[in-house]
Amino acid sequence: MKRIAILALVPLGALLAACAGPSNSGSVYSSHQTMNEQTVRLGTIESVRNVTIANPESGVGTMAGAALGGLGGSQVGQGNGAAAMGIIGAVAGGIIGNRAENQANNRPGFEITVRLDDGQIRAITQAADEMFRPGERVRLLSNGYTTRVTH
Repeated sequence: MKRIAILALVPLGALLAACAGPSNSGSVYSSHQTMNEQTVRLGTIESVRNVTIANPESGVGTMAGAALGGLGGSQVGQGNGAAAMGIIGAVAGGIIGNRAENQANNRPGFEITVRLDDGQIRAITQAADEMFRPGERVRLLSNGYTTRVTH
């Protein structure tokens, strides 16, 4: 029984580790983004639209669900019946694990459209962790690869 519990915890731990992905926040900088010069442009918010930011799937949810479902299903019945239930449990667990990972990877975001002072219009998508309203003055910080909107 201890062996089954340990086997069940390994995929669960991997699933939790996979959920901790990079932030799409305008307020979070990764270590490689620090001490780099950024271009600053000023502008006014034209519109803000709610979006969903979906991080790529790692497959860990499917694998963990399949492992747990297969273990649980194989405990039902004997012989070929146990094997069949293990397969059914693995398939059902994989589907449930995949859906759980999809939900865990989706985060709320904003598509922020900004009219720059020179008249150009830019749209930036980032995490919905800071409120923006049309008419507000903002800064666009760009390093050539990423752009973030800040107050």
